Amino acid sequence: MTKPSGKRSRLFRSLVDRLIWQSVLPSRRAVAVLLAGAAVIPAGYVWSGGMLWFWLYNGLFAAVSVVDLATLPKRRKLSVRRVLPDRAEHKQPFDVRIDVSFSHAPQFPLTVEVADDLPLTFREHAPLKGRLEGEELQLSYTTEASERGDYPLRYIYVRYGGIIGLWYKQARVEAEQIVSVYPDLSNVRGVMASLQDSLVLDGRKLHRKTVSGMELHAIREYSPDDDPRTINWAATARAGRMMTTIRQPEKGKIVTLLIDCGRIMTVELDGRTVLDRSLEAALTLAAVALRQGDQVAALAFSGSLKAYVPPGGGMAHVQTILEALYNLKGDSAETNYARAFDHLLRVQRKRSLIVLFSDMENYLFEEELAPYLLKLRRIHPLVLLSLQDPLLAGWAGSEIRTVQQAYVSSTAQSFELKRRRFAARMAGIGVPVLDVAADRLALAAVNHYLELKSRESI
Repeated sequence: MTKPSGKRSRLFRSLVDRLIWQSVLPSRRAVAVLLAGAAVIPAGYVWSGGMLWFWLYNGLFAAVSVVDLATLPKRRKLSVRRVLPDRAEHKQPFDVRIDVSFSHAPQFPLTVEVADDLPLTFREHAPLKGRLEGEELQLSYTTEASERGDYPLRYIYVRYGGIIGLWYKQARVEAEQIVSVYPDLSNVRGVMASLQDSLVLDGRKLHRKTVSGMELHAIREYSPDDDPRTINWAATARAGRMMTTIRQPEKGKIVTLLIDCGRIMTVELDGRTVLDRSLEAALTLAAVALRQGDQVAALAFSGSLKAYVPPGGGMAHVQTILEALYNLKGDSAETNYARAFDHLLRVQRKRSLIVLFSDMENYLFEEELAPYLLKLRRIHPLVLLSLQDPLLAGWAGSEIRTVQQAYVSSTAQSFELKRRRFAARMAGIGVPVLDVAADRLALAAVNHYLELKSRESI
């Protein structure tokens, strides 16, 4: 009866670990000394006594090598620790520190080289080099992740050599940690740090217009720009100076974010996928809506439902949405709007502003979309968002010099015309379509929400 393959594989893995990761490697200095010996020994044969030169030179090299290896600390005394943040942000640099130490401080300085086991989606770093002269050596590097999600960092590879520098001991230390890569939250932080009446987005301040509403917000001193109809005469009499009443739109409305994760959303625009851009814009809109006192729900889907977050209020709800959506991945499935809208109609009975982040190609060629939009429009206000294709816009406006360029330009202009016609057709049934540049998606979504909010249209 044969042995289980698992036992053989463990034995084989142990052998590979000792031959490769627990090995001793010659340094460049050792190679240089051996090459020098290859030149010196033949010279000994010229003056006779070549064998004596051979044994003296190699014996001396062996003796020095034994001393060099004897002064190196044992691997079991090696301790390596990685210090890094629990979460990083998509395409945002972050620092990682690696601490190298031994259970007993070495008697002689050590030359240390360290390499981290980074995932393929992280920016690589050159091997870290340092000199350990005390109890601990700290090395650091900067990296960034090109994709969102959870990524394990398992091993740290270490080489260290002694004061003579002929040989290095090599070790692979297991230091497994998980790094969660979230969407870029710079816009969300700007919203959360801003004042209630001055929202910051993409470095711009979005000043909310003072509009009449149902709820009393504050009574303050009258300014020349205020509507005279808002003067509060009772407060004016009490304060002895002109006071005005500030009202705000009713709070507690619901904003539902629908995020398409289908095949077309994996296309890259300006170094980021359409899904990445849409997710960042959705989170920014969620932060703004929650800051305005509304509730936010979120639904992610492609061919099937991926995640659903029921309506919730308060700025803490941003974290709930973030934890549910940060690891969303685009897949090869075609978008199934029917399944997403059917689920939404079942779980969302109250009136809600539905914001759909998808792609214009899906809007144009999905036959089931228009009937569902009409059905939803009876209960919920809707807005559709998509990203403009800069390549298509460039082709449509390019200079024509050849027949091929004329064909490409006319085809691009035809697609541009179809996009505008679709937006006009949707506007005719009361569904606005915002087809904007990639860097203005969040801004367009927030501005449209604030405009609807000011008109009490949610």
